[in-house]
Amino acid sequence: MLGKGRREQRREEREVFGRRGTATRYRMRQKLVAFGDDFWIENESGQRVFKVDGKMLRIRDTLFFEDTQGQTLCKIQEKLVRIKDTMTIEGPNDERLATVRKALITPLRDRWVVKIGDGPDLNVQGNILDHQYTIGESGNKVAEVSKKWFRLADTYGVQIEPSQNDIVILAVTVAIDMMAHG
Repeated sequence: MLGKGRREQRREEREVFGRRGTATRYRMRQKLVAFGDDFWIENESGQRVFKVDGKMLRIRDTLFFEDTQGQTLCKIQEKLVRIKDTMTIEGPNDERLATVRKALITPLRDRWVVKIGDGPDLNVQGNILDHQYTIGESGNKVAEVSKKWFRLADTYGVQIEPSQNDIVILAVTVAIDMMAHG
């Protein structure tokens, strides 16, 4: 029974994240993510869809996600007082969308926890430094980050399940990138 359930889960993941799957795909550039820098997130067709605007503030650093018209969709901020790496993601009206934290105990691989404001927590596992990891909820994959889809060495992709909030997942990816490569 357990084998059949896992086999069914893998089949469903292929339908979403496979080559012709239903996942929404984005392209990001490695090492361009830095406070004070601006960069674009592109869709799988190479069109610019979101701008990440880095601002250097006196108290804490902030990144703003904007649409192509310049409307702020969310912002990522470092926590002022933190015991472990933590960043918050807030909506345009300063509502908390998510909090990203690095797990204290990570024996074999990087592990992060994302507290979603009004939803279930997400777990992030894999090789964060090499941009090869998954974002999951209760054992189900909701997003995948990978460099294997691109030939360019400094590019990685983010695939997001259609039922997820793309902005939140992309902001989580950028926050993790900032904390892991900062």
